[in-house]
Amino acid sequence: MSLTSLFLIFVKIGAILLGGGYVILPIMTSEFVDKRNLIDNDELISYFALAQSLPGIIAANMSMFIGYKLKGKWGAVIAMLGITFVPFWCIVLLASVLGALTDNGIVQGALWGVGVAVIALIILTVREMWQKSTRNAYFYTIFLLTLLSMVIFKLSPVQAILLFTAGGVLYKRVRRCKE
Repeated sequence: MSLTSLFLIFVKIGAILLGGGYVILPIMTSEFVDKRNLIDNDELISYFALAQSLPGIIAANMSMFIGYKLKGKWGAVIAMLGITFVPFWCIVLLASVLGALTDNGIVQGALWGVGVAVIALIILTVREMWQKSTRNAYFYTIFLLTLLSMVIFKLSPVQAILLFTAGGVLYKRVRRCKE
């Protein structure tokens, strides 16, 4: 695969990617696992998990991991430029006509439809991550505690992630010391 081909693949993904990072997993799975067989599914999910843990845009982080795997350092740069190419120019274009678009009923309807599609893609991502995860008593305990902490104590997702990441690290260290 050439760098040009890699760029065009990520331009296409960037053009159809609406809804943020959680929507990217089904799209990347379709493109790189199912259609092109360039990456296996477990590796892609690992990239997704790692991309979420790093600061920045999940789609850009994930594209850099895939680009690096396929074409090295330049592949990472090209992939990131490709995935951000269309959204960047769309933002530039929309910023120039934003005032006229906000009151348009057709635009509001289209954005509502995109919102519904994004919800469906997020549900697909959650389902896939749930199926691929190792489920045991520890998994269910952390899942329920995280959910309850966000619902009852109104922790933000960032606070819950930090709290339960620290808890998970502490749990594993204590468990290793006992072994």
